[in-house]
Amino acid sequence: MIYYTKKRYIVYVLMAILFFSLPFLHIDGNHFFLLSFDRKELHLLFTRFDMQEMYLMPFILITLFLSIFFITTLAGRVWCGWSCPQTIFRVVFRDVIQTKLLKIRKSTANKQSKPKLNLVKQIIAIFIFACCALIIASNFMLYFIPPEDFFIYIKNPSEHAILFGIIFFLTLFLIFDIVFLQERFCVYVCPYARIQSVMFDNDTIQVIYDEKRGGVVYKGKEKISNKPLEEGAECIGCNACVHICPTHIDIRKGMQLECINCLECSDACAKIMDKFGKKSLINWTSKNAIESGNKVKYLRFRTIGYIVVISIVLCVLAFMSTKKENMLLNINRTTELYNIHLNDENVRVDNAYTFFIQNTSNKNHEYYFDVNDSRISISRPRESIDIKAGSKRKIIVVLSTDQKLSNDHRSDTPFDILINAYAIDDRNISVDRKTIFVYPKQEVILDKMKK
Repeated sequence: MIYYTKKRYIVYVLMAILFFSLPFLHIDGNHFFLLSFDRKELHLLFTRFDMQEMYLMPFILITLFLSIFFITTLAGRVWCGWSCPQTIFRVVFRDVIQTKLLKIRKSTANKQSKPKLNLVKQIIAIFIFACCALIIASNFMLYFIPPEDFFIYIKNPSEHAILFGIIFFLTLFLIFDIVFLQERFCVYVCPYARIQSVMFDNDTIQVIYDEKRGGVVYKGKEKISNKPLEEGAECIGCNACVHICPTHIDIRKGMQLECINCLECSDACAKIMDKFGKKSLINWTSKNAIESGNKVKYLRFRTIGYIVVISIVLCVLAFMSTKKENMLLNINRTTELYNIHLNDENVRVDNAYTFFIQNTSNKNHEYYFDVNDSRISISRPRESIDIKAGSKRKIIVVLSTDQKLSNDHRSDTPFDILINAYAIDDRNISVDRKTIFVYPKQEVILDKMKK
């Protein structure tokens, strides 16, 4: 028989491998997930997005929260017991460092007993975990600073004091949380514990003590006796389920806010009941399933509803991610509306613009522009603009016309034009931006000619 605890430890190892390896996975310089405030980039599923494309973040957050609600409705606080970093780090500190390595605790079977008052070993345990916390905090920062930059930054601590400050305070927080706050974080601090009861229904999978087999220990909140008094009750009152509970509860009392679904109580009971040739009195099942004797009902209105909504959001996210632009362009007009140039009797009108161009692809490109109005030409620049991958440039673009666009004597005339910016080496990369070209009123042109 493979106990839940062993299965949890396998999940912990897989989660740790995933957490530590993801920042180092990249394709053509694009990471699986990276939110870089330094580079002002979002990398998602090996696709790079500029901060101006952060319209994807709401969909990511919506998917995250809907997934949490779905998992809670389906399987209670399974995240807390099986994947939460808080739980994993507590297992590392309490069960591995304190118990297995330094023997400060007698056994992992009793988590409610206080560790031995051995100051030297306690300090050693905290020091070992502090080293682990430093590594964890540093790895966490790799989701915001790519490894290729991070390992350069740490060589120059004086130039990156903020980075070192964040790592330092994250390390301190982890030490305080895991060593001193302990499971009180799950009970009193974590907001997830507060919303879980709202998400539960009678078909939600929970850690449930089977009173039909084991007998009644609690009547409401009051404990009747340690060993059930009913005839035929299988619970022997060994309290193994109580001693092993990391949040210090008695699961026989019913569902409680403190329960994190770690199922250690189920394993403890299973080991005792196995000696009598019986199954554990504590199971991972639903209230309806244990009362009716039927299987857990996984597909029901609420879970199906969450699946449908999450699927829709993921489809929208996938569709929006295909709309990524490989170049970004902002066009601003300069403070001068226009300039008038005279050559003999010919009049040329110039409009100047400031172009902010960003190459958001992972390749270098050369860019140029077109104007949709054939009467207007590009006077400056004459040559293409070379921009490296991920770089930005600001250039002045001058549009000119030597044709008479308007005969208005009272006011300047603005013309709507469309600028098409494109990569010369890849015409699939292009963007269109609307702006205006202002042609002066005739009095201004006549005054210029007189002068």
